Amino acid sequence: MEVQFTEQIRQLQLGAGATFHGEGILAITKALLQSGVAYVGGYQGAPVSHLLDVMVQARPYLDTLGVHVEACSNEASAAAMLGASIHYPLRGAVTWKSIVGTNVAADALSNLASPGVVGGALIVVGEDYGEGASVIQERSHAYAAKSTLALFDPRPDLGNMARLVEHAFALSEASNMPALMELRIRACHLRGRFTAKDNVAPRWSTRELIAEPAGFDYMRLAHPPVTFRHEKLKIEQRIPAAQRYIAEHSLNERFDGARKQVGLIVQGGLYNALVRALQTCGLADAFGAAELPLLVLNVTYPLVPDEVAAFSRGRDAVLVVEEGSPEYIEKDLAQALRRLAVATPVHGKDLLPAAGEYTVEALVPGLIAFVERYLPDVDLAPARAWIAANAERRADVARALGPLPARPPGFCVGCPERPVFSALKLAQAEVGPVHIAADIGCHALATFEPFSSGHSILGYGMSLASRAGVGPMMQRRTLAIMGDGGFWHNGLLTGVQAALFNGDDAVLVIMKNGYTSATGTQDILNTPDDEAKAEAAAQAHLHQSLTHKNQTIEQTLKGMGLEWMRVVDNYDVDAMRRTLQEAFTSPYTGLKVVIAEGECQLERQRRIKPWNAARLKRGERVERVKYGVDEDVCTGDHACIRLSGCPTLTLKDNPDPLRVDPVATVIDGCVGCGLCGANALAASLCPSFYRAEIVRNPGWGERFVAALRARVVGLLQPA
Repeated sequence: MEVQFTEQIRQLQLGAGATFHGEGILAITKALLQSGVAYVGGYQGAPVSHLLDVMVQARPYLDTLGVHVEACSNEASAAAMLGASIHYPLRGAVTWKSIVGTNVAADALSNLASPGVVGGALIVVGEDYGEGASVIQERSHAYAAKSTLALFDPRPDLGNMARLVEHAFALSEASNMPALMELRIRACHLRGRFTAKDNVAPRWSTRELIAEPAGFDYMRLAHPPVTFRHEKLKIEQRIPAAQRYIAEHSLNERFDGARKQVGLIVQGGLYNALVRALQTCGLADAFGAAELPLLVLNVTYPLVPDEVAAFSRGRDAVLVVEEGSPEYIEKDLAQALRRLAVATPVHGKDLLPAAGEYTVEALVPGLIAFVERYLPDVDLAPARAWIAANAERRADVARALGPLPARPPGFCVGCPERPVFSALKLAQAEVGPVHIAADIGCHALATFEPFSSGHSILGYGMSLASRAGVGPMMQRRTLAIMGDGGFWHNGLLTGVQAALFNGDDAVLVIMKNGYTSATGTQDILNTPDDEAKAEAAAQAHLHQSLTHKNQTIEQTLKGMGLEWMRVVDNYDVDAMRRTLQEAFTSPYTGLKVVIAEGECQLERQRRIKPWNAARLKRGERVERVKYGVDEDVCTGDHACIRLSGCPTLTLKDNPDPLRVDPVATVIDGCVGCGLCGANALAASLCPSFYRAEIVRNPGWGERFVAALRARVVGLLQPA
């Protein structure tokens, strides 16, 4: 049972005058339909996953508009979809997580931007920047500048965001430039409302087909010698056309303030944080009206020189509030002002943090320094007191709680990937430490304790390729870990194909959990089909995995000529340990692939829970497996925890007053995957684990046996 977006799809169907309620990313999705988008594609990733997830589930409705939706195999294939807009007046939108997704898509983006587009092309990227991000810390701005893409950074207000989606398509068509819209996590999950418009069916669509292909035009190809002409077109025509559109339609917003001697120029996405920081400094009221004039850049590339000059001219100074490094906007702004002979001093990274997320706490010290220099009459004592109070609160918490234990991210309870890393620790105890190339995905959580496994992460599906240089230099074989999502995204070609072609002596473990789990359990080629899920739901007991129903990965590897392959049940730790040892010590010198098969536990629970709830409601027998620890047997050495890391396997005080070491215990939340018992068996740990079968709505025979057992146990127990 997958996550359902019924309410979100209903919001997408709202007509003119209706009030849209929801998250920012869904407002963007609604705005795409209001703009007459003809095709949508992308690759999932936080914080923009919902855009494609909702669109895919809304296909029946989108078919009525003639909108084509495609879940792409990676970001490069998504960017390549926009090639439809090079020749045809089709508005297209694709989405992915940046900066990693933009890196993958870079080749296609360059080749798209060179000839330009005639139909509006919009790329919606999740700008995952800051301490809460899950990717490397870079910015999308560099791609916009190098490839000549219009870069939108909308002020986080749902009405404004929807407005700018429509203008992004129009600007793209007016300038022939593809448009990039970056959305931070706060903008994506911001909740609000705006007045909807009717959705617009595209002129050419799956319902209104294009009769004939476009005529051949070599200038529409990203190929020499016309690429040299494309570069001139970017400078001479496209950027000026985009700047005219930005100015004529007032895409950048100007908010006046009483203290006109200075001004603030801010990225649109940072507007809310800046206003809150101004409130802290006593320079904005509770409704967001600031005393300092603001120029909000909803479009951060290209800048409009006359616009920034008109805002800056005659002021004592301007402060550029630009998140991240390098300071692209600040440098472009300073250059534009000097060329127009505007001598206004420009401040930015000299007063504000050079890198990192611009939270309110990060902005306030920079604002204090700026205001102190140019507005000496402003009382900044409350702002300084606020900073001091925050520091004191943190100190109070630290004193009260003392040193806090580290809480690194971890696998979900019952995750099928955890047993593989338990087996890997046991295998290395026999064969010795090995170099492990990690990858992007859920399995990257094994880089944290208790596994601390992985020497590099070079990109999604890149693990096998990333060990190619070090593998021949190692005495022992190297190991690469890859998920099935990464396998289809990139790993099949960049890793497996290259290793087979070069005859590499390496070991690859493919986590076959059936979904692209790390991005929201989206379906992939080896996802169990509906028939397999229905078959499992009809059984009284469910196997941990349905992935064995789909052999696409195995067939693909065999078709490529792979000779050494083993398929192992993830939860059988001892079998996995033996298989890994065999792979490390086998006389076979080619690529060895271990397919670790175990369905994503989240998807399994989503299927089982409603099924069990329905059975309980009907009064049917329902059995649940739970593991526990015998407190009298547990020795308190905690080797089981160091080998597992399961959140439900933890510690509690020893009930024996003569023993001080805490004992292991299994708390509520256990899904009965059996890892703790399998580890105990594989590693010859203490026999303290027991398996309990909890039965609800038992039959009369089970009730009788349970009562008899309770009676016998009661008689054997001392008074």
